[in-house]
This record gives sequence, C-alpha cells and structure tokens, in this order.
Amino acid sequence: MSPEEHFSNDVGSSESESQEEAEVARPLVPEAEGSSADMAVPGDSAGLVDLGDPTAELVPADRQTWSRQMDFIMSCVGFAVGLGNVWRFPYLCYKNGGGEICRCTVLKTYRTVTPVCLFNEKGFNASHTFITQQHANESVFLIPYVLMVFFGGIPVFFLEIALGQFMKQGGVATWNIVPLFKGLGLASMVIVFFCNTYYIMVLVWGLYFLAHSFTSPLPWATCGHEWNTLNCTTNFSRVCFNHSSESPSNTSCIEPTGLQSSVIEFWERKVLRLSGGLDEVGDISGYMVMCLIATWIIVYFCIWKGVKSAGKVVYFTAVFPYLVLVVLFVQGVSLPGSLNGIIYYLKPDWSKLSEAQVWIDAATQIFFSYAIGLGALTALGSYNRFNNNCYQDAFVLALINSGTSFFAGFVVFSVLGFMAAEQGVDISNVAESGPGLAFIAYPKAVSLMPFAPLWAVLFFLMLLVLGLDSQFVGVEGFITGVMDMLPPKSFIGSLRREVVVAICCVICFTIDLSMVTEGGMYVFQLFDYYSASGITLLWQAFWECVVVAWVYGADRFMDDVARMIGYRPLPYMKWCWSYITPVVCMGVFFFHVANYKRLVYNAVYVYPWWGEMLGWFLALSSMLCIPLTLLYKLLHCKGSLTERWQHLTTPIWGQHHIEFFSPESEARLLQKAEESKNTLLYESVI
Repeated sequence: MSPEEHFSNDVGSSESESQEEAEVARPLVPEAEGSSADMAVPGDSAGLVDLGDPTAELVPADRQTWSRQMDFIMSCVGFAVGLGNVWRFPYLCYKNGGGEICRCTVLKTYRTVTPVCLFNEKGFNASHTFITQQHANESVFLIPYVLMVFFGGIPVFFLEIALGQFMKQGGVATWNIVPLFKGLGLASMVIVFFCNTYYIMVLVWGLYFLAHSFTSPLPWATCGHEWNTLNCTTNFSRVCFNHSSESPSNTSCIEPTGLQSSVIEFWERKVLRLSGGLDEVGDISGYMVMCLIATWIIVYFCIWKGVKSAGKVVYFTAVFPYLVLVVLFVQGVSLPGSLNGIIYYLKPDWSKLSEAQVWIDAATQIFFSYAIGLGALTALGSYNRFNNNCYQDAFVLALINSGTSFFAGFVVFSVLGFMAAEQGVDISNVAESGPGLAFIAYPKAVSLMPFAPLWAVLFFLMLLVLGLDSQFVGVEGFITGVMDMLPPKSFIGSLRREVVVAICCVICFTIDLSMVTEGGMYVFQLFDYYSASGITLLWQAFWECVVVAWVYGADRFMDDVARMIGYRPLPYMKWCWSYITPVVCMGVFFFHVANYKRLVYNAVYVYPWWGEMLGWFLALSSMLCIPLTLLYKLLHCKGSLTERWQHLTTPIWGQHHIEFFSPESEARLLQKAEESKNTLLYESVI
C-alpha cells in the first residue's frame, strides 16, 4: 500500500479533499543502509513529508508551554490529588480489615431506612436484613497499595505524561504515534467529558454548604427548621457500608434508631430535596442552579487563556488544601477520642492479605486517585519542554499523591474518633466514604467542635478548592484534545480558544441541570457508577500499555524517552508496560465484571432496568471507541491486511521532532511544504 492511502483513510482526515490530494503520487526516499527503527532518534526511520493531508495542520508550531516547570508539577498535583484522596483512600484502609460486627435490622420505608442496631444475638429476627460493618487496617492495606503503585500506577502515569510530552499533542492526536489506535484518544475524551459533567456537582454541594457555614449554630446541627421532620434528632450514630469498590458515591448509611439525624435531613431534604427515584425528576432547585452557574464561571476563567492562566491559578488551588489539611490535623489530634480513631485507621489484620477484595480495592484506588485513562495527564505533558525530565516528575508526583492519601487518613479518622467518643458509639457507626463523609459525617463532626463555624468554613473551602483544580484541569485536558484533533480551518478550529472553552462549559452546564432536580442525586450516581468506573479506566489503561509496548514497541518508546531526558528509564518500566500492568488491569477488570452488582441507592432504591441500560450506555460509549475505530480504519484502508497494519501503525511525526533527526535522516527528507502550512508531519517508513 502507498503512504498516501494511509493518509487518505486516517480518521482525522477530511472526506473529499484529502482523497483527491492523496491520489497525487508522492515519491519516497529510501532509507540509508544500516538505519534502525530501534535507534533513539525518532527520525531515523522517517522518509516522508506529507504535503497534502489536512491533518498536517493538527499541531501548531507555536504551541504553548508552561512558563515554569513547576506550573506542570502543580497542575498535575491539583488534578490527580483530589477528593478521592481525602474521602476514599482512608475509608478503604479502614474497610479492608477485620473486627467487630454490627448487625442491623432494616425497616424499608419511603425515601428512608429505619434500622435497629443489635450488638448481641438478642432480639434477632431472621426475617430482617442484616448488614455487617467491619473494622479495617491501614498497615495491611498499604502492602497491596504500594505494590499496585509501583506495578500499576506509576508505569501508566509515566506513560501518559511521556507520551504527551513526546508527541506534543493531547487527546486523539496523541495517538498519531500509532494511528490505528486513535480510538484510545477518543475513549479518554469521552471519559473525561463525563467526569467534567458530573464531578462539578460535588463543588456545587460544597459551595452550598460553605454559604451556610457562617452561622452559629450551624443549620445542620439543630432541628426545628422547615426541612426537618418530627423524627429529627441531633444525635448521630449510623451504620454505613459501600455496595461497590468502584463507586464511592454508592454508600448506604442507616440510623440505628427510628429517628433521623439533623445533618442527614439537611443533606437529603434541604440540599438534595431527594425524590423517590430516577423516574421522579421533580423541580429544578433555583439556589442550586445559582451555585452551578457560579462554579462553572470560576472554572471558565481559570482556563480560558490556556496553560498560561491555569498555571498561575493552580499554585493556590494545589497548595491551599494542604495548608487546611495540616490545620485540621492539628485540631483533630487535640480533640478527645482522636487517638482511638487513628488506632482504628492503623490497626493491622494480616489475614486480610489473603482476600482478593483487598487487592482489588488497592488496584482500583490507584487508577482513581492517579487520574489514569482520562487523557488529561497526556494533555498536561504535551505543554512540557521536549527535554523535560518527565521520568523524575512521575515518581515525585506519585509520592505526593500517595503521601496525601496517607496523611488525609489521619485527618479524617482523628475527627471521626472524636465524633464517635462524643456520641458514645463505635467508630464503625460513623466511618464513611464518598459524599457521605464530606456532607454527612464530617459536617456533623465539626458541629460538635468549639468554634464550629470556623472549622466548617475551612473544611468546605478546602473541599471546594480541592475539587476545583481537578475540575478545571480536566476541562483543560478535554479542550486540548478538541483543539488538537480538529484542523485550524474547521469551524471549531477557527474559533478563539475562549469561545471553545465557553461552548464546552455551556454544554456541560446544560447536562448538569438534570442533577440539580429532586431526582438529581440518582442521575449523579448513575454517571459516577458507570461513566468513569473502574471498568472503563482499567480497560483504557490495559490498551494503552498494550499499544505502546507491543504495537509501537516498548524498547522503541524507551529510546524516545531517552531522547527527551538523556537516559533510558529503569528496565522495570518496560516489563510493566509489556507484562505486569496489562495482567493487573485485565485481572481486576474481569473481577469487576464477574462481581457486577446492580446499582442501588441508600440500600433501598434499586435502579429501574432502563436506568441501568442508560448506565451501561455511558460505560460502553467510551469502551467501544477503541475496537470500533480500529475496525473502521482497517476496513476503509486499501491493500492486504498486512499492508494495512503496517501503514496504520506507522507513526506520524510532528514539526517539533525535526531538530532531533540525525543528519542522515534530514538528508532523506523531501522538500519542505509551502510556507502557508502551520505544521509538517513526517511518517516513518517501515
């Protein structure tokens, strides 16, 4: 097959013009004898300058770069270190262990669950549903967690950053390194779009709580408000459990008496105005719409000028949460009962290492907290200088990420230990993850502290800022992918960046309106459980490793990295990309599929079949991008199957690679394209 056939059938090419231009034969200059595709210089196998393909305009020569390298570090910290480090990791450490069992009978009523908690066998009724809540241990969970960091998290984290830095592109265009698998870029953009859509709701809820934190007493600390019921109580003692390790929002919490805590009523009846199910949409909340508008405006102005503006904002959004965490830690350990909470957090149970769920939770948490598979890390890396030491950055960022998760556990459980002591209950009755920790357990805890409004303001301000940088960096990753994917002469490509960002924000805002209704929490959980679940992220990470290691070549990519940073990474990276990480990803993936459970909210409401089908549509809309794009490109390419494979797995080099070509390779390049072209694309010849 001729190279022009490859270009004319590329997904990023236009339909008619590129085919006509591709018909013009373009000569190939054969490689010099002795050249090797495995050498460090990318251009050693280059032999073609494409003059007619419209994808030649995908990478502008004047691409922005970070003003300082610290801008990149802080942006990655802000994006990857998010709410999951604070509300998910500590709970997983606590959950994956042994201990006492609290049995609870459950009486199902409309919109609520009324249980009776039994700490002995008296009063047992076999007709009741029983729920067990286990204590856990940090020191045991750290063993599988650290192993998964080094054999799953860091290799893929480094792969995505290095890939973006080497190709100087984000999203779909990144996979010009193996054009046949551009579906990987499409899949990551679909996932990050869904994340951008529903993740902001956590910020909206946090903003609403923050606005109500300036009063004393706090509104959720007392009963007697218009949203309270006759069953309202200021005591807080609940049993909480998570239905799935994939979704932190799929946590059910129930009262051990017939009463309901004031903080729960504030959350469900005031903030969410929770309806009876997904099919009961209800009215749109005016005050939540205002919070939603305010949040999207903040996100817009954080990134409207690209990395130049985002790189400045992120210094505050990435650092401020750490300052608040330190303050909350100092306050937490000074409270009575905090030591008991920390002991529960650290208590070991070595027998748990033999349970598969502990290892599955560790692997899933790594992919969540490291923000792998979303394409945003690739986009951030694309703004690096070509010779930036991304290998060193990957280890530094991994240490910061995991260290934050570990430290956050002390902050959370010191406060939960205090709350358990104040309420006279076991810590298992107050420990939660996900939104239940952020908007139920912790608000109740701060209401018991001296100067409660001060601690409430600090906590929700930290929550807002912690989620804000993850949100706007995620949107930046999506915008980068869109701008790099489309030619400048297209409609969207010709628009100013500020307009494209505004269009993206408006589209997401429109979808978010479904989440500020009375049934909005059910929609939010649907997105959270399916669109960016462990299944989709593991599927994405598996194919990224396979494509780079086995299609492009692990040794070849190691040489490309050496060209950027000056030395080859440790061989363990190659082994992980080729063998270990794909096996880990597929193992955990099949475990999730085999143990799939229907989506349930609050232990009572089971999603209807059409809601579950909608959820699977969200999941498959990203997962199917990879095989469908592969089939499309193979079927629309001419020649034998071998010829199609060879040309569709041939990298397309960008203009920034020219200076790294060897003199022999430069001599073999054809004459440069006309001056009007923004970018030259080079295709290596196999």
